[in-house]
Amino acid sequence: MTPQVGRHMAQNAAEAVGARLSPQIDSLIRAAQRGDQDAFERLVRTYDQSVLRLAMNLLRSPEEARDVYQEAFLRVYRNLHTFRFDCSFHTWLYRIVTNICLDHLRKRKVRKEEPAIVETADGPVDRMDSFEEESAHADPERRMWNQQLRLRIEGALEDLTPRERMVFEMRHYEGLRLRNIGEILGTTEEAAKNCLFRATQKMRSVLGDFA
Repeated sequence: MTPQVGRHMAQNAAEAVGARLSPQIDSLIRAAQRGDQDAFERLVRTYDQSVLRLAMNLLRSPEEARDVYQEAFLRVYRNLHTFRFDCSFHTWLYRIVTNICLDHLRKRKVRKEEPAIVETADGPVDRMDSFEEESAHADPERRMWNQQLRLRIEGALEDLTPRERMVFEMRHYEGLRLRNIGEILGTTEEAAKNCLFRATQKMRSVLGDFA
């Protein structure tokens, strides 16, 4: 199975689960809006892993991802009363997370800090491993080529604007559709598409022979 097919299958499965959960989530939201603390805690437990995964994918820093996680649910707690069900809760929540991540990325542009390794429940993971082939482990020359590719990709990502990087990562690492990305960022699908195009062109330019 290719990474692209895997992402599409995961996305379709997530959408199916989301559709089934919608009435239950709506009930939790309304209860939490009335001040039901248990309902809010159940809401957090429903989305905590997806929020942490998104923050890890976008920032690739365990410490920053945990900070985003805490800040995101604090904002949800403070602003849940403003949620009017005119979009999915998933979109509303991801909008909060991505806005916080954008702030972190803008600050990072000055510091030029970009960790390549992230901590997961299964241990340290190199975010660029998706660009490697399984056979590379048995081929030293191929492995060296992949290491060079990872370094070049890291540099290319740093050259993107925070919004370009956000769109690129959500499309290629989160597997989100451009329509969903536009909704999350509070823009149109066409604007997200244009942003992705610019990011892809920049990536290709920096990667050169690797692209």
